[in-house]
Amino acid sequence: MAYSLNVCHLYGDLMNTYGDLGNILVLKYMANKMGVELSSEVVSLDQDFNAGKYDIVVFGGGQDFEQSIISQDIQTKKKALTNFIEDDGSVVAICGGYQLLGHYYIGANGEKLLGIGALDHHTDKQKDHRFIGNITIENEETGEKYHGFENHQGITFLGKGERPLGKVLEGHGNNGQDKTEGAIYKNVYCTYFHGPILARNNQIAKHVLMNALKRKYPNADLTQQETLKVTPTF
Repeated sequence: MAYSLNVCHLYGDLMNTYGDLGNILVLKYMANKMGVELSSEVVSLDQDFNAGKYDIVVFGGGQDFEQSIISQDIQTKKKALTNFIEDDGSVVAICGGYQLLGHYYIGANGEKLLGIGALDHHTDKQKDHRFIGNITIENEETGEKYHGFENHQGITFLGKGERPLGKVLEGHGNNGQDKTEGAIYKNVYCTYFHGPILARNNQIAKHVLMNALKRKYPNADLTQQETLKVTPTF
């Protein structure tokens, strides 16, 4: 049986400050290893998000200026994106994308930028300080360790239904207080990892692809894809 997946690179022309396009390249590489054809396209300003068209959404990070523009535009996509998430659609959201899926984000200048509230977190700001440096976390459900680089002024606090992507072993994470980093909700993976995250943590790429395949092909035998061995590189 031939498998295919469609990826929406949400605001990929604006939210790609730290090379988050690399996450899509990793997904394509991993999908090819699984025998899955993966295609992607950018959905940006003044464009509708068609929830029924896509299997995966990748939402990268950006600067405050871009986020202020997107904060307004994404409200037109709020219902469709929320429905996609609630229908177990797969999402990878990094930094600014992570923040805008929540209720709000306080920018460096103190401006409150509205998110879409699809996830129950919010992001405040630090005063004259940023979290910068290498970070290592451990997913307490799978035992997998993830490695990356963080660079953010925002401090995020998780809400109802969310659990962290991992417990911080080295670095700061969501807020530097509760040892959490990122968030998982249904099939959504959020993180502050730049770099991009999937290039150094192939296990997450596999989880994202498998979740999407199981949702799209619920009756298929995906044993071959499930048993594909992946080796994280760091």
